[in-house]
Amino acid sequence: MKQILSITFMICLFVCMLLFPQTVFQGASSGLLLWFNTVLPTLLPFIILSNLLIRTGAIDVISRIISPVLCKLFCVSPFGAFAVLTGFLCGCPMGGKVAADLLRERRISEKEGRYLLSFCNNTSPMFIISYIIWQNLNCTAMTLPLLFLTLSAPVLLSFLFRRIYRIPPDICRRVRQESAAPAPVLTALDPCIMDGFETITRIGGYIILFSICTSLIGQIPCQNALFTSVLLPSLELTTGVTMLCQSELAQNARIIYALSLAAFGGWCAAAQTRSMVQDAGFPILPYIIEKLATAMVTSLLIYGYLLLC
Repeated sequence: MKQILSITFMICLFVCMLLFPQTVFQGASSGLLLWFNTVLPTLLPFIILSNLLIRTGAIDVISRIISPVLCKLFCVSPFGAFAVLTGFLCGCPMGGKVAADLLRERRISEKEGRYLLSFCNNTSPMFIISYIIWQNLNCTAMTLPLLFLTLSAPVLLSFLFRRIYRIPPDICRRVRQESAAPAPVLTALDPCIMDGFETITRIGGYIILFSICTSLIGQIPCQNALFTSVLLPSLELTTGVTMLCQSELAQNARIIYALSLAAFGGWCAAAQTRSMVQDAGFPILPYIIEKLATAMVTSLLIYGYLLLC
């Protein structure tokens, strides 16, 4: 049944691309520009650097520095603390990629990797501040509270997810010793660069495909609020936030929906994450459920804040 649905979807997409070439061109151009102007210069340096840190052993030093705080707060190993740091600061799908890389390098267990994926693969703070809060919502006065509440949701849910994944309390003191030997910087540089370009190209492909789908679906003459305010914007975060902020929703509703979408990441981000973690054996369905739960908690936190303002 799943195979039949997949084939049917691909045929329908192919026919739509033939029938609406101008729409496809606009969607592809929008996705390509978004990838080239924003995602490529933002993510590629972090991807290459994180690869180098892991393969050269420099992650050992960073883990010792950040582990006293992050290990106790999130109940992760010292190497897991590095995934938490990159996942919260560098943007999706870096958290998932680093967790998968650490598992492949045998620095964390599969259980810890799944737990890390549940809460540390987030939209970057700079994107939330500059693009969502300042550029689209025009809420500069509420920047710090909105950012704090958006990032608080995955932190709060980590306390629940660690129980679901049965993370032992003593994991903070565990360091896996059977990892591969560190490589010299010059030896690791070329593979890290090539892996970075492969990763960023894969991410770009998903962005372009989802931009095309968003443009095609946007041609449907539907005025249903669920479709225009929830389903269509959820396909791709950057385009979706713009749609929400240009809609006729009330300002408070725009704030709640836009930041909840940032907490979820959008279906494009979910597809990118699946691409990053599938070789490590992480299932994508639990991740999607966990991100939807994060979006729900984010909406509740921001709703409560707006009521008190």
